Amino acid sequence: MRFINRNLHQKKCKLCGKESEDISEKLGVCRECVLTDYTNASEIISIIRKTYRMNYSLPIKPPKTKNGLTCGDCVNNCVLGSDEIGFCNLVKNIKGKLVRIAGDEKNGLFSFYYDSLPTNCVAAPFCPGCSSNGYPKYSYVAGAEIGWNNLAVFYQACTFDCLFCQNYQYRNGVHVSSPTSPKLLINAVRKNTSCICFFGGDPAAQIRHSNKVGELSIEKAQKEDRILRVCWETNGSAKPELMRKTTEIALKTGGLIKIDVKTFDDELNLALCGSSNKFTLFNLKEIGKRINERPETPLLVASTLLIPGYVDVDQVAKIAEYLVSIDESIPYSLLAFYPSFAIDDLPTTSKKHADRCFKAAIEKGLKNISIGNQHLLR
Repeated sequence: MRFINRNLHQKKCKLCGKESEDISEKLGVCRECVLTDYTNASEIISIIRKTYRMNYSLPIKPPKTKNGLTCGDCVNNCVLGSDEIGFCNLVKNIKGKLVRIAGDEKNGLFSFYYDSLPTNCVAAPFCPGCSSNGYPKYSYVAGAEIGWNNLAVFYQACTFDCLFCQNYQYRNGVHVSSPTSPKLLINAVRKNTSCICFFGGDPAAQIRHSNKVGELSIEKAQKEDRILRVCWETNGSAKPELMRKTTEIALKTGGLIKIDVKTFDDELNLALCGSSNKFTLFNLKEIGKRINERPETPLLVASTLLIPGYVDVDQVAKIAEYLVSIDESIPYSLLAFYPSFAIDDLPTTSKKHADRCFKAAIEKGLKNISIGNQHLLR
């Protein structure tokens, strides 16, 4: 059954006066004004962002206090004054010392569960555990690993603040979870666990922790002579130096790195997600350069959520062109949008919207494109 849309009415941009069902009244501005008049558009958008950040007791924006302490683990590059906390709510300046409350090699904020294979992951068509890729080096069977499971690790923090967040419950988790050692996850690996996947929130906020888990996973796999893939689903905003370690772990274990490319234009990324996409695009290229080092199964998968009125053909075409400049074989998944969180007054993605974007990606030369969440298309 298709989703019955209840958001199909005209809404007005507060800057240019344009009316459309594909404008979020809660966001307050249309895509064109974000791209051509970002300064004024951002002032309007900041109202809704401030409201939601305060509701979850999170910093309104990445701090940039003069003479403060620099974190530098992600694209936000927070500079913290005395007693200030980072945008992710995990790093604090305590008496002139940068203290990581969680997300380092010692402790992380997360929950986990066992997800039976094959999963409904965006990267499932390419994953050794859900397809015939990677057998026998990275998979136990020549096909989906039925009877095996994925240790799914949900990190309770994020480097972005997406106003369309599909997993917005993590914002509460930052405050109610307890910091836990990477060894807890290694001890949680069962005999029939063939992979570990980090998502959230976003593992970018706790990339040091996930990398440590990955390193321990390699040790466990070698000691027990077993397969144990390590994968990431991320916005790609972690510091490139830290992402290089992530890439090494994924390469060695047969894991995938799925990067969610929210937008191509940075102004749109800042408007919708509260952070820059500069590291996302940089890390995408850095990882993409290495995909031929492991031809058995893709190292990198990219995806984009098709948000009506905001992420349409123009953004997808630019992202696709960028991917082709790296490697035309990079798998690219276009995902249907479901109204959620702060801007829940937009319609779901239409089939026409998805088809236009699919065609645009093909025309740019990508060879491996799919449309996910098709049951949501109207």
